[in-house]
Amino acid sequence: MNIYVGNLSYEVTEGELREKFTAFGEVTAVNIIKDKYSGESKGFGFVEMPLLSAGQAAITSLNGEMMHNRRLFVSGARPRSDSKSRSAYSGRAERKQRRKRH
Repeated sequence: MNIYVGNLSYEVTEGELREKFTAFGEVTAVNIIKDKYSGESKGFGFVEMPLLSAGQAAITSLNGEMMHNRRLFVSGARPRSDSKSRSAYSGRAERKQRRKRH
């Protein structure tokens, strides 16, 4: 199960996040998202847990818990959307195509 963790303090490390979630079961991956230019945390990350039941228990228990003086937002991660659909340019191109057809 892929879990989204938001409102992270910029000081939280992947090791600390792994430790928090390991209390509920096996953790296969932890990834705090970082700015590609500065390398600093963007304040959110993802935790991968192989067992759905362990992931659900972690979400229920850790959502709203304080960590480094910040209240965590923990939920099931949504599937990543296609990067083309997020592009402003592709949206304009699609609208232009629809107008041409009508």
